Amino acid sequence: MKLARRARRGAVDEENSYWVSFADIMSSLLILFILAAVALMVQLMTKQDELGTALAEVDRQMNEQELQQAAFDEQISTISEAERVRAEILSEMRARLEAAGIKVVLNDDSSVLSIPSSALGFGAGNYDIAPAYQDRATIIGTILSDVLRGSDRTRFLDTVFVEGHTDSVPFEGPLDMDNWGLSTFRAISLWQLWDETLSKKQQLDTLRNAEGAPLFSVSGYADTRPVAGTPDGASEHAPNRRIDIRITIVRPTSDELRIISDEFATGTAS
Repeated sequence: MKLARRARRGAVDEENSYWVSFADIMSSLLILFILAAVALMVQLMTKQDELGTALAEVDRQMNEQELQQAAFDEQISTISEAERVRAEILSEMRARLEAAGIKVVLNDDSSVLSIPSSALGFGAGNYDIAPAYQDRATIIGTILSDVLRGSDRTRFLDTVFVEGHTDSVPFEGPLDMDNWGLSTFRAISLWQLWDETLSKKQQLDTLRNAEGAPLFSVSGYADTRPVAGTPDGASEHAPNRRIDIRITIVRPTSDELRIISDEFATGTAS
C-alpha cells in the first residue's frame, strides 16, 4: 500500500514538474516576444522620425529653390522693364526733338542718343556753345528733363551720362589741353548752360536714381568712340564732334550675380 502511494505521488510530482517547466518556457517566450515587439516599435518610431526629418528637409530645399527662382525671375523682370523704360525714354526724346527741328541719332540698342555738332555748333577745336545755338541747347535740356520725370522712370535708371566727344584731329589748346580736355569741356559747357537756363523745377541735378545718388554724370571721351572713323576730308570729322546722352539701367550687383551663378552651378536653383 505504502509502495503504491509513493509510486502515485512520484508520478504526480513528475507531471507537475513537467507543467511547471513548460509554463516557465512559455512565460520566457512571452517576455521575449514583448521585448521584441517593443524593440520593433521603437525602431519604427525612429524610422518614422527620420522619414519626417527627411521630408521636412526636402520641403525646405524645395521652398528655397522656389524662393531662389522667384528672386531670379524678379531680377530678370526688373532688367527687362528697365531696358524697356530706357528705350522708351530715348525714343520719346528723339521724337520730341525732331518735332522741334533738332535732328539726333538713336543707336541700335536704344541706349545712346547722339546730339551732333550741327545742333550745338561745336566747330573744330571749340567747346563753347555759341549764342545762336543756346536756345536749341535749352530745348534739348527741357525735353530731357520732362521725359525723365514722367511716370517715375528714374527708379529704373542708374546713370545718365552727358558725354563729350571730339574728332581725331589732335587738339592743342590753352594749358596744353588735348582732345580729352576738349571733349570734357564740351560736356561741361552744355551742362552749365542747362543749369543756367532751365527752370527750377526742370533742373537736372535734382534728379536721383533708385539709390538716391545723383542721376547725371558729365564726362569726356576725346576721339576714343568715333562714329565715322578717321576720314580724309576735314568736313567729314563733324559727326564725331558731338554730345551723347547715354543711359545705364539698374542691374543686379556683382554679389547677386555671383549667388545666382553659384546656385545654378550647384543645381540648387530650379
